[in-house]
Amino acid sequence: MALQVGDQAPDFKLFSSELKEVSLSDYKGKKLVIHFFPLAFTGVCTAQLCTMRDSFGYYEGMNADVVGISVDSPFTLAKFKEDQSYQFPLLSDFNKEVSQAYGAFYEDFAFNMKGISKRAAFVINEEGKIIHAEVLEDAGNMPDFDAIKRSIEA
Repeated sequence: MALQVGDQAPDFKLFSSELKEVSLSDYKGKKLVIHFFPLAFTGVCTAQLCTMRDSFGYYEGMNADVVGISVDSPFTLAKFKEDQSYQFPLLSDFNKEVSQAYGAFYEDFAFNMKGISKRAAFVINEEGKIIHAEVLEDAGNMPDFDAIKRSIEA
């Protein structure tokens, strides 16, 4: 069953592109925007995260942090982060557990790839509840960035 607004966000512990363990509980007391994306270095994924990069100051000013999650390795994500100058952590869900827990998971993806994160956006409030949930079936579509901002402002 898909996660919905009002649900408790599933906890996670993932390694970042800096090889540090990051968990949902690290963000308690702040809002957290989680962007799931299929694969680093692809066009729409880069555009999705660059949109967040370019509006990062807005989120900081609203007591909100941002993370990106994909099934790429932490090493791939480190290069992606460096190339695109992302200011926020990229987290490796290499074992595919968090993508599945959030319902943001393709069993089958393009080019016969198995087990890839769907493009999705969640906003978690200070108490760990989901206040915005959006899972996109078509990886060519972008999240509703205006809706994400509205949920943070509420």
